[in-house]
Amino acid sequence: MDGLELQQHLIDRSLDFPLIVITGHGDVPLAVRAMKAGAVDFIEKPFTSEAILDSLELALLRLTALDEEDPAKVTAVAKLALLSPRELQVLEGLLAGLPNKSIAYDLEISPRTVEIHRARVMDKMGVRSLSELIRLALTAGVQPSSQ
Repeated sequence: MDGLELQQHLIDRSLDFPLIVITGHGDVPLAVRAMKAGAVDFIEKPFTSEAILDSLELALLRLTALDEEDPAKVTAVAKLALLSPRELQVLEGLLAGLPNKSIAYDLEISPRTVEIHRARVMDKMGVRSLSELIRLALTAGVQPSSQ
């Protein structure tokens, strides 16, 4: 497997690793292809140690940027992933400001079933109030729908 095949392999698996392509026979189309696919750098042999160190510094900066993702958002997204599709629908109704009866009508279920789903959402998200739930959902990136 060559470097570009490795790069495509990583992309196909949604693995966001900074990649430095080193080649003994580089050409412009190859370099363009690597850089468009997200390579940090494209280095031709023979190369200097300074060129490698500069590329590694760029790669480490990219890794640091990935690690600095907001921990609150990471936690909120993880909690959101615990919800069933129906619980997500109830959450969306709550974010839209709808009362349980309206959510029940829209989803064609009983208001009591909405109450049960709402309780499960609150439990899975680890919140005790509607305002906490809304704050956490917004932190996770859930956008209220305009109804």
